[in-house]
Amino acid sequence: MFRRIFKDHPHSVGETYLEHAQSAFGFGTALLGAGIKCLIHGLLPTMFTTSGSDTVRRLYSRMVTDRRKDNGAA
Repeated sequence: MFRRIFKDHPHSVGETYLEHAQSAFGFGTALLGAGIKCLIHGLLPTMFTTSGSDTVRRLYSRMVTDRRKDNGAA
């Protein structure tokens, strides 16, 4: 059970538990920041006009594109 909870998924993406935790916290804080900016943008449309989409593109690159490079694919 310990292995299933703490090791299987991080290993499946090529990370240790601590590397995975660090990455997940980084994604989470970036998404929280983007979410706050999107809420402000909803109230004040001239502010943070591209912050949400910029964050999604940057995180997609980190999660998908860079991982493919690390794994030698695509």
